Formats: sequence, structure tokens, C-alpha cells
Amino acid sequence: MTPGPAPRAPHGLGTGNDQTRRHNLSAVLTTLHHDGDHTRAHLTRRLGLNRSTISALVGELVDLGLAYETAATAHAGVGRPSPHVHPDPSVGVIAVNPDTDAVTIGLVGLGGTVHRRMRVETATVPTVAETVALVERVIADWTATAIATTPVRIVGVGVAVPGLVRTESGVVTMAPHLGWRDAPVAAPLGAALGLPVAVTNDAHAGAIAESLYGAARGVRDLVYLNGSSGGIGGGVLVGGLPLRGARGFGAELGHTRAPGATIVCHCGRTGCLETEVSLDRLLAVLGRTSIDLDELDAALTGHATDPSVRHEVERQLDVLSSVLSDYVSVFEPERIVLGGFLGSLIAGGADTLLDRVRAGAFAPLADDLTITRAQLRSRLLLVGAAELAFAPLLADPAGVAKSGPTLQVPSTNSDPGPANSDSAVWASDTSPSSAR
Repeated sequence: MTPGPAPRAPHGLGTGNDQTRRHNLSAVLTTLHHDGDHTRAHLTRRLGLNRSTISALVGELVDLGLAYETAATAHAGVGRPSPHVHPDPSVGVIAVNPDTDAVTIGLVGLGGTVHRRMRVETATVPTVAETVALVERVIADWTATAIATTPVRIVGVGVAVPGLVRTESGVVTMAPHLGWRDAPVAAPLGAALGLPVAVTNDAHAGAIAESLYGAARGVRDLVYLNGSSGGIGGGVLVGGLPLRGARGFGAELGHTRAPGATIVCHCGRTGCLETEVSLDRLLAVLGRTSIDLDELDAALTGHATDPSVRHEVERQLDVLSSVLSDYVSVFEPERIVLGGFLGSLIAGGADTLLDRVRAGAFAPLADDLTITRAQLRSRLLLVGAAELAFAPLLADPAGVAKSGPTLQVPSTNSDPGPANSDSAVWASDTSPSSAR
């Protein structure tokens, strides 16, 4: 089943038994992880627990190495200032996003801190075995070449794949652009790294990340589209809950029909949205074969006066606006968030796209609609994949921290926050399997 955004911390009910204590410990850590630092007093009010209970729970999280406290700041209120409690970003997960031309690997700490990010370009579309070998190599390199004094304790791995994923088994049912069919991913990667591995669809990972940390924070009715070299994926929230479908494959929005489209898609159908709104078609007019999405804005800006580039951007925006108008009629979202190369398409004017969507939609449903670019940019899928990997720790902080397998990887001492990263591009002229 495809997961939705991890829930906000539930209200505690006391500490009468081990199950309740585990619940309350989870509530505190989840609150810190998703919302950042809080004072003890704020945690007391937020979770409906008394001060002594919060004090004990925070103390346990500190002892477990999952949180830390800083001195209270002066305030004008009555009573002692309350210490600030922070999620400890030195506890983290490995996040992986394979695509047709590269594998992106990140190190993400509690609180959404992206410590490191590396995009490893590949000469050919990577297989599962090549992806596993490449991740092994990068993690080994990171571990062997410490560039900071503080290591990150890794408790799991999250993988975001452009395709249909059976999350409960970690098997990719079909990823047409990658050529993966009924491909186990969690098992071989877990065996290679000695860590638990969770796998999800990339667009669902993006929707999770943006709803927790980015442009869709607090939005309950959302359409999210992510565009990459592997096509277009979608994620939909309805009333705050993810649209899953009968087998967890719902919201494959890249495979809805685009008006006038006649190209045969990788999925075997004719006229899918991702055949008309395509990174490959943008790269063709830019004279590129591959690009880090962090560079795409600059590339489009640099060719803004090129008639072929302007024509292609306008053509893709016309197709996109038409399809988004249909999504408005079906889902009535409060907001549409565009990630990946789709964000670059609207970098010069989301309002222009919104006007086109409103013109094509059933008017009352689009009156309050907003369209925005994903805030997390190139860190988006890493943060989303990481959220899936953090889920067991958030559910049972003491159990996972005390008994779960871990791996030590050096961080880069980046400032907390998902927008920070150690970005790098490693281009290889050999396939990952021969680069070990």
C-alpha cells in the first residue's frame, strides 16, 4: 500500500503502561521531527500531557540520542523559561531515487535535514543490481572520507521509484522507463547495507515531503505532479488522506490522456500526459541529453530568446494546463504543486498557468485554486523517501533506537532544514556495476 503523509503527533493519554508510554514517546518525537524545535511548555500544551510526563519523555529521547535540549530564552511571562527541545539531526536515513539517467543518493537527518546529496549520472538506464552496487559504493565512499567530525547514525533506507510499487513487500511491479518489472528492491538493497529498506512511488514521496515540509504544508486537498526524466507521477490528498486505489497504485496522473496526443507511451497506451509534457523534449531543444534539475532553470533562462525553446515551453504549458483543468473537475483541489522539471516550466510565471487552468476548468471549482512550485526542489524526493524510512523509528523510538541495526556515516555539518544539502554531481562513463 502506498503511504500518505506521516500523521501529525497524536494526543497522549497518560503513561499508565508500556503501550501508552510508547505512544507518547512517538507523539513527542513525531512532533519534533515534523514541526521542528519546541519548548517543553509548548509540548505540554500541544500534546495534552502534564509537565512531569513531558520532562520524562524528553529525557528519554535525549538519552536515546534522538533529541537534544538548548537553554531556555528569556521571556516576559510568569514562571521559569522552558528549555527548547530539538530533533537530533545526527540520527538519519539514506534516501535513494533511481531514474533513467542517474541515481540520486542523500543522507537525511531527523527534522528533514539534508546533510548530503549526490547525483550519480549513469551511461545507461540502471538495473536494480546496478543501483544497489552504486549505492553501496557511494555509502562506502562517504564512510571512508569523513569531511566532518559528527557522524550520522543511520537507521534505515528509503527508496523513491518512478513506477508502481508494492510498498509492503518492497517490490516494483512496473517502472516502464527503468525497465523494472516485478523487481525486488528492498531485499537486495537491505542485504547490501544491512539496514531495513522501504520503497515507494516517487510522486507519492514528493507529495509526502511537500505536505510536511514544503509548499503544501497544512493543505488537505492537493494534487501534486512530479516531472523527471522517468516521466510524470502524481499524488493526491483528499481531506488530508492519500488517494491510494484498490492496490495502492492510485493517482497515476502521468498516464491520463492529453488532448491531441498521439505518441505511444512506455506503458503501451497512446496519448499519455508524460509523452507530451516531457523533460526529454525540453532537453532536445536545449541540446542536452541529461541535466541536474538544479541547473534546468538556468538553462531555460539562458535560452529564453531561442524560438525553439520558447515554442516548446509554451506547447508543454498548454498541454499541462488542459490536463490540470480536468484534475480540478475531478478532485477540486485547494492547491496544485508542481515538482521536478514541471516546476522549472512555471518558474517564470505560475499565475499564467493558473489563468489557463481556470479558463479551462468548471469555473466554481477553480475559484480558490492556487498553483505553486514545490519548495524542496532537488531535495524533494530524498526528503519524501526518507519519511518512509523514518516511520518505524517515529512509531517506536525506544525499540528502534535500542535494538535496530545502524550504520555510521559522516555528515557535512549543514544547517538544519530540508533546503540545505551537500550537492554534487558525479558523472560516470561506465555503468554502476563496473564502477564498484
